[in-house]
Amino acid sequence: MAKLPIVLAPDPVLKAKAKPVAAVDDSIRRLMDDMLETMYAAPGIGLAANQVGVLKRVLVLDVAREGDAPTPMGMANPEIVWASDELSVYNEGCLSLPEHYADITRPKEVRVRYLDRDGKKQEIETDGLLATCIQHEIDHLDGVLFVDHLSALKRNMILKKLVKLKKQRAEDGE
Repeated sequence: MAKLPIVLAPDPVLKAKAKPVAAVDDSIRRLMDDMLETMYAAPGIGLAANQVGVLKRVLVLDVAREGDAPTPMGMANPEIVWASDELSVYNEGCLSLPEHYADITRPKEVRVRYLDRDGKKQEIETDGLLATCIQHEIDHLDGVLFVDHLSALKRNMILKKLVKLKKQRAEDGE
């Protein structure tokens, strides 16, 4: 496994729509493993392939609470096939927008169809943090950031701060 560099916003790859994978093969499993290592090291609870510069419809997540056993999931070609009318609000953050958080409203429950790391079709219905995390990561695969759900004013303030952060990191040689 290898830790991959996380792309910081604003970056065009984060606004691009990822392409479906033809099949879950060894290269996709290796990508999932590398993404999990990257996500855990960050630390985070979800990561989409766009965030490591790969435009494939692949995401990983693990919403296990600290102290609980890890429950990593890898999804290829995930799609929401049903979403509840009932909404919930979570204070979301993102590894590509470090140190920025905002309350985002999303459907409380979702049913998601995807290919697992063995290439088998799966469907899960979930709610709570897992539902929010899956929706957040699928948004990434569609070129949507959580700040795109905010007002233009709030979004632009956050993106301006991130431009400064990227500039600072470049100057510091990171």
